[in-house]
Amino acid sequence: MSAYSELKRESFEANLQLPALGLVVYTFGNVSAVDRSKGVFAIKPSGVPYDALKVADMVVLDFENRVVEGSMRPSSDTKTHAFLYSKWEKIGGIAHTHATYSVAWAQAQRDIPIFGTTHADHLTTDIPCAPPMRDELIRGDYEHMSGQQITDCLDDKKLSYEEVEMILIGNHGPFTWGKNADKAVYNSKVLEELAQMAYLTLQINPLAPRLKDSLIQKHYERKHGKKAYYGQN
Repeated sequence: MSAYSELKRESFEANLQLPALGLVVYTFGNVSAVDRSKGVFAIKPSGVPYDALKVADMVVLDFENRVVEGSMRPSSDTKTHAFLYSKWEKIGGIAHTHATYSVAWAQAQRDIPIFGTTHADHLTTDIPCAPPMRDELIRGDYEHMSGQQITDCLDDKKLSYEEVEMILIGNHGPFTWGKNADKAVYNSKVLEELAQMAYLTLQINPLAPRLKDSLIQKHYERKHGKKAYYGQN
């Protein structure tokens, strides 16, 4: 049995959630899961349809993008995942989709405004959109620099990756992360729902106001604060 069997299964099962949740079509998207104790992560192989994907197909790499186990070519976004794992020690999974509404906001190069309490249940800020990559970086190590785009955007906006677990890359699409691969996928679905809600809000009222701070704090704190009372003990 492979020393990475559990890690590969975690990534495999998370990847299968993407089409089940309507977040991808064909071979779009990918999810990875990390094992910090071994210094490796598992990710979907490039271009393999989800209905043909097997646990054994998952590719295991170290944070320097060296293949540790697997015979298939890893996702084309692998270097972005490796970059984020090497920079952010407290994440255990990363997801990338091309979900329709999330991508539409990314193509519009707009942050997703915090309009309602559904948004505030998950974070207290607009969902950030990183600016499109500069030409000289596109011509260089593109996927590696996509990771740099993400960390630079959060740094510029003074946002914590532990509190804001989702981002858009301008003209590209969404990346999400979390404590494990399942949470990263959960955040991808939440992001897509918030993107659709915000789009519809602006169709109904182009001048819709941002959610007021008191409601933002109330809804976030009741779910994530020190005195949170959402859910069960």
